Amino acid sequence: MKKKSNNGKKPKSTMGTDGYGAGVHGQPKIGKKDYEAELFKLQVELVKLQEWVKTTNARIVIVFEGRDAAGKGGMIKRIMERVSPRIFRVVALPAPTERQKTQLHAQRYIEQLPAGGEIVIFDRSWYNRAAVEYVMGFCTCEEHKQFLRDCPNFEAFLVSQGIILLKYWLEVSKKEQHKRFLARIKDPSKRWKLSPMDLESHRRWYDYSRARDVMLAATDTAVSPWYIVPSDDKKRARLNCIAHILNCIPYEETRYTPPKLPPRQKRKGYIEPKQTHRAVPPLW
Repeated sequence: MKKKSNNGKKPKSTMGTDGYGAGVHGQPKIGKKDYEAELFKLQVELVKLQEWVKTTNARIVIVFEGRDAAGKGGMIKRIMERVSPRIFRVVALPAPTERQKTQLHAQRYIEQLPAGGEIVIFDRSWYNRAAVEYVMGFCTCEEHKQFLRDCPNFEAFLVSQGIILLKYWLEVSKKEQHKRFLARIKDPSKRWKLSPMDLESHRRWYDYSRARDVMLAATDTAVSPWYIVPSDDKKRARLNCIAHILNCIPYEETRYTPPKLPPRQKRKGYIEPKQTHRAVPPLW
C-alpha cells in the first residue's frame, strides 16, 4: 500500500512579497536524464493509482491554479502522459456563455465532477471567481465576497460525499513569469499561449498578488487545504507535485496477471491486395 502523506502540517509557503521567494533557492539543476528517470517512476505509480481508482470506484478532483505561465499546462501534460484519458480527465473550461453567466457560479464546474472510477484535473476551476474574474472586473465585489464566503462550504460538501479533493497553487516569481512571457513572444510554437488577458495579467502583477492572498486566506481550510508548489524550476515542481498527489491518496497496487496472447487465426486463403490507396509521402 502506498504510504499516506504525513501532511498533518501544512507545508510552509515559500512565497515572498513579490513572489521571488518561490524560486529555485540556489539548488542545482536536475539533469535531464535524472529528471526523466524520476518522472517515469512517478508515472508508473500514476498508472497504479489509475487501476486502484477503477477498481474501487474512487472519485478524485485535482485543482491546479496559479498565475499565467506558472506551469500548469506542463504539469498536467506530465501527469496525463502515460495514463488513460478515460480515467484521468482534464477540464479546462472556456469563458462562460451568456446563459452560463446567469447560472450559479459553480454550476458548470459541478457538471464536470467525477463519477465513480474517475480522476478529474481542473486546469483552472471555480477559483476563476477569486482571481481573473475579480482582477479583470468580470464579477462584482459582492460576488467575489460571496464566493470566498461560500467556497469552503462547497468544498466541504464535496469531501463529505467521498470525493478526494486536492488543490495546488503553482507559484511563479515575477522575474520568471516575465522571462516565460518573452519566450512565448519569440517562439512561434508558443505564441498561441500568449493572449491579451495574459498581457494584462503581466501588467497587473500586484492586483493578482492581492487577490491570491485574499483567496488563500479565505479558502485554505483543514478540510480542503491549499498546497503551494514553487514553480520557477519546472522539473522540480513537477516531480514534487506528482509525488505529493500520490502520497495524499491511499491507493493500493492491484495485482496484475499478465494475459496470454491468443494464437493468430489461420490464413484460409487470404491474399494481401496490391496497394491502390493513397499513401503518406515518405519525407523522412
